[in-house]
Amino acid sequence: RFGSEAQKERYLPPICRGESYFCIGMSEPNSGSDLASIKTSAQRNEAGWLLNGQKVWTTNAQHSQFMIALVRTGEKQAARHEGMSQFIVDLSLPGITIRPIRDLAGGEHFNEVFFDNVQLSADALIGTEGKGWDQVTAELAFERSGPERFLSCMALLKTLIEALGHSPDALQTREIGRLTAKLVTLRNMSLSVTAQLAAGEHPTWAASCVKDLGNLFEQEIPEVAQLLVDTEPRLIGGSEYARVLAYLMQMAPSFSLRGGTREILRGIIARGLGLR
Repeated sequence: RFGSEAQKERYLPPICRGESYFCIGMSEPNSGSDLASIKTSAQRNEAGWLLNGQKVWTTNAQHSQFMIALVRTGEKQAARHEGMSQFIVDLSLPGITIRPIRDLAGGEHFNEVFFDNVQLSADALIGTEGKGWDQVTAELAFERSGPERFLSCMALLKTLIEALGHSPDALQTREIGRLTAKLVTLRNMSLSVTAQLAAGEHPTWAASCVKDLGNLFEQEIPEVAQLLVDTEPRLIGGSEYARVLAYLMQMAPSFSLRGGTREILRGIIARGLGLR
């Protein structure tokens, strides 16, 4: 939406072919939920922009060719949301270090990314200089309303249903029906936000609703699974259900952190409803 025609022509075709991968650089040390306090900066010079700083919790940075980074391009203003811009950063450039962060389940999905005098060309700027905050909040509606915000535990729901077999008892039938109804509702909410985005609208608080309710749903599935099936979670050995359950029990606490905490989301929803 905010990229130049030249940027669209250069980057969109390889993205569509699955040849080019992007990560998103927003959070920094001490600037997670309080995103407006970021310190990573890009200063103008004769060659374009000089980038310095650090991003953290960047998903799949080690597998990406580019990052869309939110950084400061002006002096810190009285209004903290001013003076930010977005850039496309080629992660192969000199001065960039990517350090994976190992999680409790042994995976390395998140990363720290360091920028030490990274030279960006002038055409790396996305959209309008100084309008980065407006751009990034509009983009977050895409991230917060997508199916990945309520489908993280679908593998567990599938294996749970298989473990219950063809003759579930009354409690098992009721709980699976309840989870399925929530899943259908979340899908319809996600599609509604998608339609608004396609129409050029900015459904910020509606997207926050999808993520907040979706995260609750994702975190509920492992709890219900343990209630319905008496199987010990096991990362190694055991049934497919036991392995999936063990993995998602470790990962579930992170679902309500990534992409915005529950408290942040509910504040956005409250503002959208005129409650604050």
